Amino acid sequence: MSDFGPAELLTGLCHTDEENPFPLWQNGHIGACFNQLVLGALPHAGMAIFSACYLSMTSPPCGWTLRLVSALLAVLLFTADVILVSILQQDDMYLDLLSDCCAILAWLVHFSAIIVLQKTAFRRTRGPPLLFLLVLLSAPNLVITLMVYCETEGYLNLTEPLKLARFVLASARTLPVLVYLLAFVFPCISDAGYALHVNMVDGSPLIQESIQQDTGEIVAEDSSGCISRLFYLWLTPLLRRGQRGELERPADVCHLPRNLQEPLELEGDVGLLRVLHKAFSLRYYMLGVLKVVVNMLSFTGPLLLSSLVNFMEEEGAPVSIGAWCALGLFVTTLLSSVLRNIFVFEVSKVALSARAALVSAIYSKALRVSGSSLTGFTLGEVVNLMSTDTDRVGNFFSSFHELWSLPFRFSITLYLLYLQVGVAFLSGLGVALLLVPFNKFLASRILSNNKDMLRHKDSRVKLMTEILFGIRVIKFYNWEPHFTQKVAERRKQELSHLKAIKYLDAMCVYTWAALPVVISILTFVTYVMLGNQLTAAKVFTTLALVGMLIIPLNCFPWVLNGILEAKVSLERIQRFFKLTNQDLQAYYALDSQTSVLLSQGTFSWQSPGAPDPSKEGEGSLVVVVGKAGCGKSSLLAALTGELNRLSGVVYVADREAGFGLAAQEPWIQHASVRANILFGKDYDPHFYQAVIEACALSDDLNVLPNGDKTEVGENGVTLSGGQKARLALARAVYMDKDIYLLDDPLAAVDTDVAEHLMQKCIMELLRGKTRILCTHRIEFVDKADLMVLMDNGTIIKTGSPAEILPLVEAVPKKRKNDHNAKEKGDTDGGEQDEDALGFPPDLCVDDDADPLGAEQKQVGGLAWRVYQTYWVAVGGVLASSVLMSLLLMQASKNISDWWLSHWISELKNNGSTTSNASFTGSFGSSHLLLFSPGGLMSPLHSLQTSPSSNMSSDVKFYLMVYSSIAAANTVFTALRAFLFAYGAICAATAIHNRLLDRILKATVSFFDTTPLGRILNRFSSDLYSVDDSLPFILNILLANIFGLLGMLVVMSYGLPWVLLPLLPLALLYHRTQHFYRHTSRELKRLYSLTLSPIYSHFSETLTGLGTIRASGSSIRFEEESAKRLEQNQRCLFLSNAAMQWLDIRLQLIGVAVVTGLAVIAVVQHQFRSVDPGLVGLSLSYALSITTLLSGLIFSFTQTEMQLVSVERTEEYSTGLPTEPQHQNAQLPASWPERGLLEFRGAVLAYRDGLPNALDGVSLVVRPGEKVGIVGRTGSGKSTLFLALFRMVELNQGQILLDGLDISTVGLGQLRSRLAIIPQDPFLFSGTIRENLDPCGCQSDQQLLDVLDQCHLSSVVSRMGGLDAEAGERGKFFSVGQRQLLCLARAFLTRSKVLCIDEATASVDQKTDKLLQQTIREEFREQTVLTIAHRINTIMDCDRVLVMCGGKVAEFDTPTALLQSDSSIFHRLVGGGATERH
Repeated sequence: MSDFGPAELLTGLCHTDEENPFPLWQNGHIGACFNQLVLGALPHAGMAIFSACYLSMTSPPCGWTLRLVSALLAVLLFTADVILVSILQQDDMYLDLLSDCCAILAWLVHFSAIIVLQKTAFRRTRGPPLLFLLVLLSAPNLVITLMVYCETEGYLNLTEPLKLARFVLASARTLPVLVYLLAFVFPCISDAGYALHVNMVDGSPLIQESIQQDTGEIVAEDSSGCISRLFYLWLTPLLRRGQRGELERPADVCHLPRNLQEPLELEGDVGLLRVLHKAFSLRYYMLGVLKVVVNMLSFTGPLLLSSLVNFMEEEGAPVSIGAWCALGLFVTTLLSSVLRNIFVFEVSKVALSARAALVSAIYSKALRVSGSSLTGFTLGEVVNLMSTDTDRVGNFFSSFHELWSLPFRFSITLYLLYLQVGVAFLSGLGVALLLVPFNKFLASRILSNNKDMLRHKDSRVKLMTEILFGIRVIKFYNWEPHFTQKVAERRKQELSHLKAIKYLDAMCVYTWAALPVVISILTFVTYVMLGNQLTAAKVFTTLALVGMLIIPLNCFPWVLNGILEAKVSLERIQRFFKLTNQDLQAYYALDSQTSVLLSQGTFSWQSPGAPDPSKEGEGSLVVVVGKAGCGKSSLLAALTGELNRLSGVVYVADREAGFGLAAQEPWIQHASVRANILFGKDYDPHFYQAVIEACALSDDLNVLPNGDKTEVGENGVTLSGGQKARLALARAVYMDKDIYLLDDPLAAVDTDVAEHLMQKCIMELLRGKTRILCTHRIEFVDKADLMVLMDNGTIIKTGSPAEILPLVEAVPKKRKNDHNAKEKGDTDGGEQDEDALGFPPDLCVDDDADPLGAEQKQVGGLAWRVYQTYWVAVGGVLASSVLMSLLLMQASKNISDWWLSHWISELKNNGSTTSNASFTGSFGSSHLLLFSPGGLMSPLHSLQTSPSSNMSSDVKFYLMVYSSIAAANTVFTALRAFLFAYGAICAATAIHNRLLDRILKATVSFFDTTPLGRILNRFSSDLYSVDDSLPFILNILLANIFGLLGMLVVMSYGLPWVLLPLLPLALLYHRTQHFYRHTSRELKRLYSLTLSPIYSHFSETLTGLGTIRASGSSIRFEEESAKRLEQNQRCLFLSNAAMQWLDIRLQLIGVAVVTGLAVIAVVQHQFRSVDPGLVGLSLSYALSITTLLSGLIFSFTQTEMQLVSVERTEEYSTGLPTEPQHQNAQLPASWPERGLLEFRGAVLAYRDGLPNALDGVSLVVRPGEKVGIVGRTGSGKSTLFLALFRMVELNQGQILLDGLDISTVGLGQLRSRLAIIPQDPFLFSGTIRENLDPCGCQSDQQLLDVLDQCHLSSVVSRMGGLDAEAGERGKFFSVGQRQLLCLARAFLTRSKVLCIDEATASVDQKTDKLLQQTIREEFREQTVLTIAHRINTIMDCDRVLVMCGGKVAEFDTPTALLQSDSSIFHRLVGGGATERH
């Protein structure tokens, strides 16, 4: 034994030759010894050692659980093998025992390691990859062992049960290994704690299992393995949450996957298409390859089905053929559905990225585009680029691959058709091809109409924007009927194009629906005329193929249309991108010693301006004065770079730091007061308080319900004019810049406040800064270091105040001649207005805080009321006729299928065909055609036909009947298409008219508390859905429902037992779709909800572009926009994912049905109890019914989603508070004849629980009397006017006009007999004539006279007369000129009572004086109430009304009040400084 070495040991263990103790290859395969020791024992030993290393580290996700279970299973199986080896006692028993024991040890240690690992940070990962490799290394041993067993005698023999048992155990061992490997590769995330968290630090302790994880913290998709991605298991937590009804806020939705989070950078002037191509091409074209595979697979199903039926027909066919067919069907249908699903989802991701890129690019372009080039676009158009056009470009991505794949499918089908009927197919194809140019013509008409429709939609949305901006003016002047008329005209033009589009669409639908029948009949006739004999196989195969042919032809126009629409939208966006950007480098000169330098500058908005030489030193106060419209604001715009510099030099020190700009029209954000002031800067309590004090905001903040946390409405609607001006000033001051541009911040405030601002803010807080102040309040300018006098866009003179002041107008140096300010603009009077909004006391300061009532998301299912609304909008009779025509269309289709099968059976009875005819009959139904074209690709046995003389007459008879049924079918199809189009138009008209009517009748408080974007959203995107998307998808839904009914009827007629397996299936479908629909609906609603903020933020940005750019806050606004967009993208992405979640499940159910039926058929064939025809019928119907059902759920869900738009419009059409609409029939035409106005105990509160804005006001204003109204902020001055115009109804008391209680008069009657000049001058875009006299009641001469009285005739004639454009919201006029135009409007009404609400605040003293004179002369006979601003206005009044806390404090002549030392008026005027001018 001394020579006993390793070789002898091996020889003994392996029973091998001593010369070759360790053979690698033995008996045609790898040697048993090498297999068991090197491939078996060695990896297991390694696995044991390395697993043991993890034992020293200090409910689990299901991936780990599976690995645990598989390790345990492996241990048990190897143990069983050890027992069997011991019993068998074969030659290589010890070798097997060694190998098995190693394996048992390895798996046991590994099992323990997994338990340990689960308690460490590894549990959230797959664990160490080394373990995976070790398990993988043991796989070859298993495979080779199985191969050896298969080839060795006895292991597959039933007579040797022990050996057979070893084979079974070895086979069973593949299961744990496979499960283990799968669990490693695809760790699933059924457990919430396993998911990748946004803010989880690796190794941090995990949430306890019991706590439900918040879906809002999961990153979608990223953390999931392949299986989870394939079947969308990562969506389950979200779907569960949706089903529980807990998806309420956008924050509840998962985050976007990483690859969708990086936004694309799009730079301006490059071709958009090129950029998109560069960004997405590779990913997108790879999907094209996937599409080819999916297309090829769509042909395999029918081909296999045909082979299966052939197998059925052969009595003694080997069972393996059938099994292969069934297996092939399973694999191809499974593969096809999975790949198609992946394709659709990936395409939607690309479209999503592109949309995000476009929206952010449009936003950042808007921030950079120069002011002058932006004038070519209106606000509505730019917002539309972001809403409609980006969506259309997104749709392009789904259309593009169809563009090439449809012709590809088409050509393959044609080839298969040629194999069936030879050249006869050309006649049918000819007709189809003839339709292509016709369709191209239809498509081009649709496209041109679409362009026009969008143009009119743009103009309608633009008009609606203006109406909503100027809703108060419209109500004051009772112009609602006129503007309703204007909107109706534009809507009519829009609908005329929509009508054309819908009818052309109906034409398309009709031609394609009728086509299959026409083609098949033509093909058959040609075939017979060529001398061929028609057989059943030929008839049905051809029909099947024709059906397959139609699909590409049918989709093509839609696909083309989508691509062309995207092209139009891309061009529109491209045009916007081509606008020139602000080039501040080129605009400003380089270094200079001063702070601001302007030398020989010529600037223009569009047309050339004039030279402006001017120079300001650092830290100086420069005051710019001049009459209204002389170019003061333009001078500031020239400094900020908003104008075009034509020549000259501009220099601004440290331009990057930006300016502190307080614009003349204060731009206020829809946020809290504090957020408005901070404007993105950090909160510094001391400085903040100083700013509040300096800007005289302390009192106002005490009045506001939540202090500086109070939310201000859009454009600051909930603040008065003076508050808005001071808030804008405070924002500018808080920015702490070196240069301040202040555009008339003193105009809108009372004298003492103006003095406070001048002293505390401009002189003290801003000391040492360069300040350029434009103002009309020349009593304050003596402190200026430099004065600039402007006229007609030119600087006439610069110098010290002493030199310039005499040129403007002599005024007393110092006087408190002014009293309460223009403190209330476009709101419901006084500061009570803020109270009127009654904000909740516990305002949360998070992003979602929107105390103006965040837009409410409807919850739960759509109420039947919504369906009913749409039914009523279409019209009951019309809707019933549409359903009837659909029913007839479906019935005629099914009858034609039945007729074909009847014809076949007749032929069969005549003995002219073999038994397989019954199968081919099954393919008559054009529904199968989609799937079963191939059915018949391999022609079945050639059918023998005995040519008999009556055959052709039979064929003629059958063809005649078939043709008549087909003709009836085309008639019904046409009827359905056109009736449906007409119904859609009726509904669109009705819904819009109701919405518009209700919005214009809504109370003013509704507009104060609702952001404009929210109302506009109803008029743009929601109406677009009602006009276009809803009818389109509803049409598909109805076709699906009737198609399904028809199919069930035909199936149950032909094969009643097919209904049995459908019952459990129906239950499964119901559960799946129910689970899906909850979440899908909520996601769609959240998507709509997060869409409004994107648009409203965008329109807010466009409105405040000057301020944002001057202060250098563009980047912050881009980030805010990106944040809002990301929330919206999250909802959209998950909406798409949920759709695919449903799709893959429905496809799998379909796969199961097909495979099941095929297997049953093969089994039954063995018992010879099968009819091949019935098998063919069942399978083809099984294939089509699953697709139809999935189509049904999709179209139903989509319809539900689109109906949300009807729900949203309906919410406004029925739920808005409206003003009383009654009229007084007995009202005399001349009322009020005298203008006698009396308030009797008037009490008014804006809402219950709020203090009274008017508290028992009683006063009488005599006919023709001029009354000035003064009082502190919130004393109820403006509320008097609002009560008089019944903008807000009195709680108690009366207001009498000429002795008649105004509450008995219709609102329209009342407002048309009164005139008002509101505080905020509002102009509509349109001509000057339309602005003065929208209703066209006055002659041109009257208009010109009025302009002359208002000192505007020179300006208007310079602009081009009455037909000159005023620009969007009057932007071609200065603010002062706009106020004069509003004054002219009031002059035209010639009413007996005129109310003036601080109408001349932005007008220079000189013009103001002239105007006061005009008012005195023109309105000698009228009663005039003036909320005054300049004290001299009041001094000329007959009496002065002093309001205090909603009560009448004093009411007497100015002289009497001034003589009483205790009077408030006396104090206001400032100790009797009553000089008048």
